[in-house]
Amino acid sequence: MPPILDSVHLASVAYPHADLLGVADRLTGDEQQHLQEIHEFLQTEIAPAVGEYWDREDLPFDLLPKLAEKGLGEIELSATSRLFRGLVYAEVTRVDVSLSALVGIHNELIVGVIDKLGSAEQKQRWLPGLRTFRHIGCFALTEPEHGSDIAGGLATTAQRTDEGWVIDGVKRWIGAGTFADFAITFARDTSDGQIRAFIVELDREGASTAKITSKMGLRIMQNADIVFDNVLVPHSNVIPGAQSFANVNEFLCSSRAWVGWQGAGLQLGIFDKAREYAVTRQQFNRPIAKFQLIQEHLARILGNANASLSMMAQVAQLQEEGNLDMPHAALAKATTTRFARESAAAGRAIGGGNGILTEYGLSKMMGDAEVLFTYEGTYEINSLIVGRAVTGVSAFV
Repeated sequence: MPPILDSVHLASVAYPHADLLGVADRLTGDEQQHLQEIHEFLQTEIAPAVGEYWDREDLPFDLLPKLAEKGLGEIELSATSRLFRGLVYAEVTRVDVSLSALVGIHNELIVGVIDKLGSAEQKQRWLPGLRTFRHIGCFALTEPEHGSDIAGGLATTAQRTDEGWVIDGVKRWIGAGTFADFAITFARDTSDGQIRAFIVELDREGASTAKITSKMGLRIMQNADIVFDNVLVPHSNVIPGAQSFANVNEFLCSSRAWVGWQGAGLQLGIFDKAREYAVTRQQFNRPIAKFQLIQEHLARILGNANASLSMMAQVAQLQEEGNLDMPHAALAKATTTRFARESAAAGRAIGGGNGILTEYGLSKMMGDAEVLFTYEGTYEINSLIVGRAVTGVSAFV
């Protein structure tokens, strides 16, 4: 279904779309049509608006109802294929990485955890609003001193009392933390050392947030430091299905795979912008697309993007079969974000001097690629997860 991945239309071009190998063709007819509708909506209504917000490090809250109308608040509750969901995530990323981070975390880690691990009361209270972005949650796992080693080093504590649980600690880099209604907060039970999960409403006494500023990428996403100072939550706020870190590992695995789709989607956006610039920018009385080095850059971006899409299609198949494991997700995340980083550099080079301006989109995507390369496990950490799986020897200890 070539139209879904069009960039700039030229009648003489045989393959004007980025999905050169036709990964989207594997969807059912209904899913192809739905994806096409989402693509057109994102390109016409969302893409033109995001640049100014990126410059200001601000989130376009007025766009959330529009995203909800297209079902982007309830992707993980839909009866759709894993491939369709992944391509939707890629399409959102193609427009903006920050919005895709909001949509992805919302679905994979907030809606997913509450739907699968939450109590009946928690589902009834939160899921209806989450479906439409009337409610926003954040996933409070990472801490100032514990990122890659969070599973063993998590320092936030939870102490059980007759009135409820008292949460103490600090979380960092929490997406949507400045405006979320609640945080799914991970804390170590002081009685047995187990990591448990709690729904902590951020208007509770003792909870405070501060926006992290001056980021080189993911500037639309409002990342925050969150401080929990003797925050009391009722017993009913304990997420019953998350009684240890192992209980949420499946979601962290899926989330890592989702970042692989972000890496693929970002490259689609890079190709769109770089190709458009190359066929319209005139130098030496001809479009720069006529020059060999520019065509090599475009071919490399396209090769990276299609390798990433093909890898992610196989990851989606593993998910459908229930066979996705952390080494699969780590390999996908490390590889597609490495390709995205290379593709972003090539795209920015095509833009020349104009490539450093936000209005052309290429510098924006280059900054965002650095974030993808780093979060949900750095490139190096994910590489070591794969290395351990293929050698049987851990480099972590």
